[in-house]
Amino acid sequence: MPEAHKRPGVISDFILGSQDGIVNVLGVILGIGIASNNFKILLVGGLAATFAESISMGAVAYTSTLARRDHYLAELARERNEMLTMPAMETEEVREILRHWGLEDEAVEAVTKHIVANPKAWLEIMMSEELGLSPVSESQARRSGALVLSSALVGSLIPLVPVLFLQNDVHTGILVSLVLSAVTLFFIGWYKSKVTIGKPYRSGLQMAIIGTVSALAGFLVGLLLSGGKPV
Repeated sequence: MPEAHKRPGVISDFILGSQDGIVNVLGVILGIGIASNNFKILLVGGLAATFAESISMGAVAYTSTLARRDHYLAELARERNEMLTMPAMETEEVREILRHWGLEDEAVEAVTKHIVANPKAWLEIMMSEELGLSPVSESQARRSGALVLSSALVGSLIPLVPVLFLQNDVHTGILVSLVLSAVTLFFIGWYKSKVTIGKPYRSGLQMAIIGTVSALAGFLVGLLLSGGKPV
């Protein structure tokens, strides 16, 4: 039975969507909250950012993955044509790849002979080793778009929830939102490190600091537009 592995695309899409959702909505909440003590304005701004950002992020993930697919297919067609029109050059490129792997000359010739006798294997090794490209399907683009959209939506709601529950005290709601968002970002960074590589606590702290500092840009904009005096 094949060993199950985490798919890097899924992990990166989840982190991209959730982190972006948290940081952007938190920035909006901080900016509006410091410039206005009006719960309705804060809620409208937060919800508008939530849905606009989530849909936009999902669409970008979908179209960018499709762009990678189109690039892969174009290179695939070009490589297949070169195998037919310039087989000697393409065969030599296989030899160079094998030498780079550390194979001795005798083994290089034997393995090259087997590879070029199998057009599918030949094409795949040229795509992956010469061009560094991996196949991308249209279903993968749809999954990427859906995952980024949903994770951005969930992430966006995290800084918004405290404001909803503490609507009678906007400033306290914003403070709780800031703390909850920083803690969530920490655990996203911690999770990323656990399923990839690195030190979990360092990764978590790094993401929490970067995300919080980025969101504070919204706070500074609101502070400047309010004349430097928090409402």
